[in-house]
Amino acid sequence: MSSKKNLWTSCRWIYEVSTRFARIDRSGRSAVTSFLSTLGICFGVMTLITVLSVMNGFQQTSIRPIMELSSYHLRVSDISEEKFTDFIDFCEESKRIRCIMPFYESQGLMVSERGHQASAILRGVSEKSMEQDVEFGKELNIIRGSFDLSDENSIILGSKLANLLGVGIGDTVNLMAMSGGRDVALISQNRKFTVKGIFQSSYSDINLGYSFISFRDAEKYFGKDARPVYGIKLFDYEDDISAVASIKSVFPSIEVKSWRQFNRSFFGTLRVEKNILMLLVCIIFVVVGINIYNGMRRLVFERSQDISVLSVLGGTKMEIKSIFIMRGFTSGLIGAFTGAALGILISVNVKEIFIFFADCMYYVQYIFAVIFMPESAEYLSQNGIYELYAQIPARIVFKEVLMIVLFGIIAPLWASWQASNNVLNMSVAEVLHDE
Repeated sequence: MSSKKNLWTSCRWIYEVSTRFARIDRSGRSAVTSFLSTLGICFGVMTLITVLSVMNGFQQTSIRPIMELSSYHLRVSDISEEKFTDFIDFCEESKRIRCIMPFYESQGLMVSERGHQASAILRGVSEKSMEQDVEFGKELNIIRGSFDLSDENSIILGSKLANLLGVGIGDTVNLMAMSGGRDVALISQNRKFTVKGIFQSSYSDINLGYSFISFRDAEKYFGKDARPVYGIKLFDYEDDISAVASIKSVFPSIEVKSWRQFNRSFFGTLRVEKNILMLLVCIIFVVVGINIYNGMRRLVFERSQDISVLSVLGGTKMEIKSIFIMRGFTSGLIGAFTGAALGILISVNVKEIFIFFADCMYYVQYIFAVIFMPESAEYLSQNGIYELYAQIPARIVFKEVLMIVLFGIIAPLWASWQASNNVLNMSVAEVLHDE
């Protein structure tokens, strides 16, 4: 009981002395250093949270449609007929797997009635894909027509693909050239499909290069050599490695590919870009740590007489060192939590902020144009790049925010710890002799 009481008394004494020093130093150079250090931590945490949130949102708008519409979370092929039923039962019983969708895929050259040509990926899917796979339905935003593949030779086109072909709902396109088996004609004028719907996803390459036909038509036109591929959706796409291992442990002969293996260079570029941004912003914490270290060393030197008095009154060197460590911890705590609050606030309202900057830039340009070039003022318009940025949703990840806040606290804490080592090298006799 007495040890707990002594620890509480010691901590309370350290806190009161540290607070007392902070009040006294408000008008000196140490106060400026402490304020700038806290401000640096605040801006560092705020900037890092905002940058990562916007980057996460950008990655989400790029990766998600690829996984939901193109690569799926997992792809399984080479399933033998005798193992097919067991595999389907395994997927339905698995707690990791949300749904499994068979599809065919081929490449083709489309020609419209007006003679416009475009290459595209043809994917044969179930007519009830929108209902069976909810996330597929969310990402495949039908802007014209409907996802109706019930009629024979019906096709759904991406928005940019439809514009390139110059077709709309009810028009026909001919699959002039198409990859397939040996029994499929490479060039044909008889593969005419009616456009029943036009979709638009958040990833432009899918809008430009993807089209969907029914599973029935795919079996008809892709040839006897074509084999269905089974796209698997997981409840958590980050759990793909464990899911692949569990499937391979039960069915070692089948081929399973993760979403990480598709568009690897694109996903890798996004990951490297995020890491580089994080590294650049983390340099702020290094600079702040150096400032705190130098400022704390100066503070220890300025407080040498007070340190000697505290030693005479019974304060141990570790307790006196903890006084200065408390200063660094307080600066880090205030700066980190203030920066986290501002970073989250900016991330949540990033769309409004970009729109605000767009308006500000427009009015500044308009005022200068009215003053110096009145004849060109009517031709000014807002910069479209801000509207593009405003469409990027910020995605705040709690684990990343927690890591940034902890780093913002640990950096000044470590700098204060290193700077206060000078306290352990000082003796009362030396200080009093110098005085």
